[in-house]
Amino acid sequence: MARFEGVYVAIVTPFTNDYEVDYKRLTELCDWLIQEGVDGLVPSGSLGEYATMTGEERAKVIHTVIAAAKGRVPVVVGSAAPSTRQAVEWVQFSKDAGAAGVMALPPINYKPLENEVFAHYEALNTVGLPIIAYNNPHDYKIDLTPDILARLAKFENIVAVKEFSGDVRRMQDILAQTDLEVMVGVDDLVMEGGLIGATGWISGVPNALPKEGVELFSLARAGKLAEAQALYRRLLPLFHYDASPQLVQSIKYMMELADFPVGPTRPPRLPLSEEYYAGIKKAFDYAVGAASGR
Repeated sequence: MARFEGVYVAIVTPFTNDYEVDYKRLTELCDWLIQEGVDGLVPSGSLGEYATMTGEERAKVIHTVIAAAKGRVPVVVGSAAPSTRQAVEWVQFSKDAGAAGVMALPPINYKPLENEVFAHYEALNTVGLPIIAYNNPHDYKIDLTPDILARLAKFENIVAVKEFSGDVRRMQDILAQTDLEVMVGVDDLVMEGGLIGATGWISGVPNALPKEGVELFSLARAGKLAEAQALYRRLLPLFHYDASPQLVQSIKYMMELADFPVGPTRPPRLPLSEEYYAGIKKAFDYAVGAASGR
């Protein structure tokens, strides 16, 4: 059995209208997602707007999510930080707080050399908490190729990879060349990933539609192609927004449409155009129609 199996939601951070973290709403969000059947929670990631937070806010968000989970599902904390030392401190903080693991990017401020990537993960490995390496070559300047991941997998605590390259063939190569668990990292490849052997999905849109996300990934993993395809095609227009740089505004708007508002995004992320929101609403209405049978 995989250590990080099923649908892990990269949760948004609710804010009040004056951009303060709404910890009460965050607790409610965690509870709702768990009740809807998700398998894990991932706070303090890019979708959670961690980069806009003070250290104190980020720490309180992590504690709030772990407390809200109450051991019902694992919590995996995003540990990204500008320096290796800071990232190690967040991994240690997460371990002390009771997290089940961390989702760890490579160095994020520039294009690192391979030896710098290995040194970074080696330092994170020393903390002793399970690590999901996060490959996102679109937003950062390093691609964790299967060859690199095979070497990283030799570190005892690196057990999985969140794969965000956008190429389904990459998941196949990782599964063939490493013993890492593969977690789908972008919503619009979730069916393909589940069908070919990905055991987990770190998801975005299921912040708004958790039950549908859990159903889809379960169908894909079970190889029920016809049923999975029928649901996936209805969800796919919505899932494409997860692959956009505007994913945070998009998913928070989806949550409004799902009657679970979580407030605005923090600047520099600003509200999107009416036209953009209209496209999201059209896709959302289409997706909800799949679940209701309309």
